[in-house]
Amino acid sequence: MKLGAMFSDVFRALFRRTATRKYPFERTPPPEHLRGKLYWDAEKCTGCCLCSKDCPANAIEVLTVNKANKRFIVRYHADRCTYCAQCVLSCPQHALHLSSNDWELANTDKQAFTFYYGDDADVESFLVKRAENSAEEV
Repeated sequence: MKLGAMFSDVFRALFRRTATRKYPFERTPPPEHLRGKLYWDAEKCTGCCLCSKDCPANAIEVLTVNKANKRFIVRYHADRCTYCAQCVLSCPQHALHLSSNDWELANTDKQAFTFYYGDDADVESFLVKRAENSAEEV
C-alpha cells in the first residue's frame, strides 16, 4: 500500500461516524429468542431429573430434599452451560426456561456462576451441610 493511499484512508476515517456503540452506556434490546440465564419453577417440577440427564454440559443438578413433599434444589452452573436449551425441551412439566433478558453474566469470580434454586431454607441448610462435610474432609 502506498503512503499517500494510506493517508487518504486515515483522513476519511477521521470524519466518519463510529461503527460501534458505547456499550454498556448505550444498550440495544436483546433479540427475542436469545438464550440467557436458566430459571426453574419449583411449583411445576416433579423431580424427574430429565433436565440433568439430558444436559450435555452437566450444568444442572437436581438435589432431592424431600421427594414425598416435592421439595428439590436445583444447582445450575452457568459457567458450564452451553445454552443449548436441551433441558428446557426435555422437561415434561415445563419447569425450566431460558431468559431472553438476563444474559449479561460476566464475572471474575467462578462461584458467582453457581446458582441455587429452591426454597431459601432448603438451600441454606444444604449449603451448611456441604460446608460441614468439606470441613470434615480437610
